[in-house]
Amino acid sequence: MTLSTVPYALAVDDDPMILMDARAILEDAGYRCHEADDGDAAIDLLSARAEQIMLLFSDVEMPGGIDGFELAREVSARWPWIDIVIASGNITPGPGDMPQNATFISKPFSTGLVHDHLRRTLPDGKKPEPLKEKS
Repeated sequence: MTLSTVPYALAVDDDPMILMDARAILEDAGYRCHEADDGDAAIDLLSARAEQIMLLFSDVEMPGGIDGFELAREVSARWPWIDIVIASGNITPGPGDMPQNATFISKPFSTGLVHDHLRRTLPDGKKPEPLKEKS
């Protein structure tokens, strides 16, 4: 895979250790990664670079004015080509919390859990090579 064909993901979490783990897991899955530590920073980054981002991987509970559910709804409305995975260890989404095109995983997550989730939920044409090899 050439560098120009490597898709980008955006990892969003206010916990630096979880953000570091999420980034490593997404990079292992074949993504180049941008990071944001809250929903407001994620929206700012997406406003500048959304055309290159294919996946949003976000926590729910974060400081600032935008939690993960609101971020997911905003991303779905403004950038519908971006696939969305929301993760939380404390909150389970209820009706209307997430847009229809978003999926949810529970924390703590592992490399295998995230990769398996992405293999199951991403359309074949949007899977980076490392996820295609194991399907």
